[in-house]
Amino acid sequence: MIALESQGFSQDDANIRRLCALGEVSRAGYYRHFGPHAPAREDADLRDLIQRAALANRHYGYRRIAQALRRQGLIVNAKRVLRLMREDNLLALRAKPFVPRTTMSDHGHPIRPNLVRRLKPTGLDQIWVADISVPQEAA
Repeated sequence: MIALESQGFSQDDANIRRLCALGEVSRAGYYRHFGPHAPAREDADLRDLIQRAALANRHYGYRRIAQALRRQGLIVNAKRVLRLMREDNLLALRAKPFVPRTTMSDHGHPIRPNLVRRLKPTGLDQIWVADISVPQEAA
């Protein structure tokens, strides 16, 4: 044991090394076991805040929720928010894409029948199409 102490190892290090060898555990794993762990209560409180933010803003994903929590003064990591949201199965709803209206169906003008609907063209220059609508002014 004196040879180990001269190399910078103490008696306690030798005992830990021996115990780790007997238990087939790495020394890093032994020390990691005693490292700091995030308390479960803190995770529960954060889960509550995430769920409240997710219910208030159904279209927010984990990045926006993390940003909202940061605005409230919390120090949170987006990866942690993502992990907790996945565990709680909180999914963001996707907003419907904007589709502009192409026709105005609620007008008072008479509706003309589509004369081309049942026509089967047999040659050239039988059906001509034109657009006579007036373009709207650019705002």
